[in-house]
Amino acid sequence: MTFKNLKAGDSVRVMKINGQGALKRRIMDMGITKGTEIHVRKIAPLGDPVEVTVRGYELSLRKEDAEIIEIIKL
Repeated sequence: MTFKNLKAGDSVRVMKINGQGALKRRIMDMGITKGTEIHVRKIAPLGDPVEVTVRGYELSLRKEDAEIIEIIKL
């Protein structure tokens, strides 16, 4: 499952980060790593960006970045 299927208010856990190189490193540098809980705060009308809460801070993810993160709904 990826962020495409989520609604505002959902909570998820990161299972895996697909991708490689600089993109994967940038996602991990934001604090999104395997096992991290993420709360979806807002989703823009066209789905880009997605505003989430990760490790106590708010973060906006572009749609293309969010799609490489495999998640499971809590």
